[in-house]
Amino acid sequence: MPNSSSKIAASADTTESRTRGPPVNNGGLSLWQQNTRSYSNLEANRNALLPSESKYVVIGSGIAGGLLTHKLIQAGVPGEDILLLEAREAASGASSRNAGHVRPDAFRGFETYAEHHGKEQALKILANERVVLEKVNQFVRQHDVPCDFNYTTTLECCMTPEFAGYERRNYDAFRRAGGDLSHVKHYTGEEAAEKTGIAGVVEAYEWPAGSSHPAKLAQWLLDAVIDKGVRLYTYCPVVRVTADKSSVKHHSIPSPLWDVQTPRGTIRAVKVVYCTNAFTGHLLPQLAPHIVPYRGQAHAIVPVPALTGSKMLRSTYSLRYSLNHYYSIIQRQSDGTVILGCSLPNPKLPEEVIRGVRTTDDTQFNKAIKDDALRHFEAFFPDMGIDHAVYGEGLAHAWNGIVGLTSDEVPFLGPVDGKPGQFVCAGFNGHGMARIFTSAPGVAKLILGRPWAETGLPECFRFSQARLDKLTSSLKVATKSKM
Repeated sequence: MPNSSSKIAASADTTESRTRGPPVNNGGLSLWQQNTRSYSNLEANRNALLPSESKYVVIGSGIAGGLLTHKLIQAGVPGEDILLLEAREAASGASSRNAGHVRPDAFRGFETYAEHHGKEQALKILANERVVLEKVNQFVRQHDVPCDFNYTTTLECCMTPEFAGYERRNYDAFRRAGGDLSHVKHYTGEEAAEKTGIAGVVEAYEWPAGSSHPAKLAQWLLDAVIDKGVRLYTYCPVVRVTADKSSVKHHSIPSPLWDVQTPRGTIRAVKVVYCTNAFTGHLLPQLAPHIVPYRGQAHAIVPVPALTGSKMLRSTYSLRYSLNHYYSIIQRQSDGTVILGCSLPNPKLPEEVIRGVRTTDDTQFNKAIKDDALRHFEAFFPDMGIDHAVYGEGLAHAWNGIVGLTSDEVPFLGPVDGKPGQFVCAGFNGHGMARIFTSAPGVAKLILGRPWAETGLPECFRFSQARLDKLTSSLKVATKSKM
């Protein structure tokens, strides 16, 4: 790898996997975190005494937690009634560690969603993702959020005939079911190669998408709610949430229901919201089998001249060899940095690497994954890749982020059955930026007592014991079939 520093090489992953528990204490920094070290609330209330009670406790200070809190305040909840708890520094989870894509799925997931949830729900899932992109765009413009948001298009590049066939099958099935494809363009042969500029592309599709600086978006949301009186406590991981047994009446909470326990003390709360994504199973054990943590990896590349100035990439990319073997590319319009993400796990990698991504350890990047990603980058851009780099160009940084993959491909949202006053907004399958901006506002409405129909969300996103029972039964069948 040209021009990689010894510090980057030394930080390659040599640790054992860690598959459960709260976020690790010493998570490494993403590119987004590296260039926002001046954020004033980065360590808010790190050493302050915790209050003994709060009407609302939101666990997780990423985009989901920040946006949900923002919506509660907009609906009339006093900011002083809300406490935000974060295990590490502010917005230190997947919201500040992703690959910068705001990319809805236009049709590719249709058959998978239909298999899990039926065709009607599959149509709603894909329609919802299209709405999310517009919601992000509107929110950023309305509030003038300085998060480098770039509203553009994305190019879905099919790198094998087999995957091109898979895409066409989903495209046709979605269309036959009544799905709207008016925003999608399809390219084949030489037209696909010319449109994408990607060596070896078989077919390609194009539709609206975006990219952003995710940490700046998360931090703006936190500042907005803190300005309204919300209290954020960083470095305050939640250990467990238990039913409060006390009959003592408190001046601001007539009947506390839940004890939110942390190493810094216990907080009594009426309503508890889990915006904990991949870490949710640590606090809600019933979700542990169904929101599985996986470690994704991304890379920041300083491009060679062939990808700078007027020759920069204007669209984002998803380059796919198969459903589970793909790479994503965005180029930041503000400074030209290329962000290269990759699938998890890549089935072409050694088995020990594949096993190693099922973890909550985000302290170090994996060298084998990095080498594989850069090899593919060179193959995509043979005349523009980092093999042509001089000193100062090439790989600048590599980092991890922990995503939560769910058993049925969609998030868990809403009231937690059997635990009145508890709510969940988690399990975004590495696809949070295409879902959070409808999911978090929807859960905020549910917290305030509104019916599911008012959320506008697909019904299959809803948390329910019946959904868990169905998934548990499916897991048992799958386990028996492997024996």
